[in-house]
This record gives sequence, C-alpha cells and structure tokens, in this order.
Amino acid sequence: MSIRAARIHTPGEPPEVSDREAPTPGEGEVLVAVTAAPITPLDLLCASGTSYFGVPATPYVPGVQGVGVVDGRAVWFPTDAGMKPGDGSMRGAAAVPEADLVRLPEGVDPVELAALGLSAVAAHMALTWRGGLTAGEQVIVLGAGGVVGQAAVQLARAAGARRVVAAARSRDAQARAEQAGADAVVALDTDDVAELASRFTAAADGPVDLVLDPLFGVPAAAAARCLGTGGRLVHLGGSAGETSPLDSSTLRGKSLTLLGYTNNALTREQRAGAVATVAAHVARGALTVAHEVVPLEDAADAWRRQAGGRTSGRIVLTP
Repeated sequence: MSIRAARIHTPGEPPEVSDREAPTPGEGEVLVAVTAAPITPLDLLCASGTSYFGVPATPYVPGVQGVGVVDGRAVWFPTDAGMKPGDGSMRGAAAVPEADLVRLPEGVDPVELAALGLSAVAAHMALTWRGGLTAGEQVIVLGAGGVVGQAAVQLARAAGARRVVAAARSRDAQARAEQAGADAVVALDTDDVAELASRFTAAADGPVDLVLDPLFGVPAAAAARCLGTGGRLVHLGGSAGETSPLDSSTLRGKSLTLLGYTNNALTREQRAGAVATVAAHVARGALTVAHEVVPLEDAADAWRRQAGGRTSGRIVLTP
C-alpha cells in the first residue's frame, strides 16, 4: 500500500512530500492511520540539525506526535523522530509500539488534540505534578500566547485557581491569552525587571502562589518578585533567554522554590495519564488552542510559516 509522507532530506530544509510504501509493523507494533500531525517547536529543532540530539539521520519523516485511528478507535501516539533514527507522524500511516498508544474518549476532535498534544501535557504536569497547584491559589502564566501558555491558563482555571494572570509580548499573543480566559493580561514589552514586576503586582490580587515559566530571562525575574512567601516558580523553557537576572534577595527573602520541568522526565504511565486528562478536557469543550489545519500536501510551506511565526496558531497537518 502506498501512502503520502513528508520527508526531511537535508537538515535545516523543509520536508518534501512524496509517495512511500506504508510501514510494516514490527513486534509489539500496530499500524495507525494518521488523521492529524502537528508541526511543533521540537520538530523544527530536531530537523535543524543543531539540537542536543545531534544531526538526524536523513531522510526521515518528522513528527514527534500524532493522532490516528486503530481498529476504529481514536488514539494519540508519540514518536522519536529526529531524536533517534526512524520516522514520525507526518505521513498517512505510522507503525507505533502498542504500549505507547493512548486511547481517546468519544467526541475528541483529533485536530484540536493534535494541536495541544505534548504542549498541553507540559502545561498540565508543570502546574500539578511539579508546581503542586491547589484550588484557591493565584497563578502567573508567562508566554501565555503560545500553545503551552494558552493551555496553562485554561488548565489552571480548571484546577481551581482563583485568579490567573497571563503575560505575553505581542498584541496577537496577548489577545490569545485573553481568549484563553486569563483574568488579566500583562504586556511583556520591556526589559525593565522593576517595571514588569510592578505590572504583575498591579494585575494580581495580592501575593502570587505559582509562576509557570516557559520564558526565563527578564519575565521570570519580574514574576518571581510577585511570589508570596514559599511561592513556587516552575521553569520549562528559555525562549526569552538562557539566563535570568533573578536576584538572590528575592529567592532568600521569600523562601521561594524553583523547579525545573521537562516532558522527557515523565514515565510512559505519567505521559499517558496526562494525555488522557487533556483529551477529557478537549472532549468536554473545556480546552482549546489557536491552530490552523493544512493538508499534508502543503507541508513544506506550512513548515516554513511555522518556523517563521507566520501563522494564526499551531499548524496541524491532515491527510
């Protein structure tokens, strides 16, 4: 059986779509008919050849996650594409270890779930497993216009946060954060730590309990100043800088806790449980994210636009 697939031939270049033979499942694997595959920052990083995973073996099919169908049942699945030799989700069918499949509830929009995927897993686990969020607490979500941030605003609310303050740089990102349901949105349009801290303080209702930080840099330093005694900051990305002017007096004076997070630290069971939680929210219509749907045939242009930030949200490829 022939399928269409996007393939990376040269690191740093967009994929090309061509015909390929459908994969043959090996021992412990099943064939998944792929219905939706997102283009994520991890896909772009791995394919660049500059990631900590090294230069990927080419050609290969990118796509570190996807949604598909097995025996008439919708499933979510991960892959190691770009991190290890092998093909990913951006194709008509994928051979996937059965143990990695997460069965999805009825009513889940496959495109919506694909758009959220591991980004929503990170938001959920960073807030709960690492951050220990409990009902009645106040949260700051940095980078709230991105997929992780949009999901975090909604998931914090679902977990019972009494107030969620979002922060984003561009006007479009701020609008997405507001649409996600933030109580207040702070503009990250300055590198003045004191000014940003003042904005956070004005937007918050007293001391903050938890900061979710996919940015680091100046925003993290400013948000930390708004934490109350014993407050927590969960760090899961450095898109605003690899270092931060987070001062010692803030850490010591408030006995703050800084926590790192990565999806790579999750067990298979933890990841599956988090995907199931995210899927349940999606099925109820309680979790959504800005996204575009693009045919697999147009993967090259979609790849360029996602890499250049010229999209209205995360791009999801469909057959």
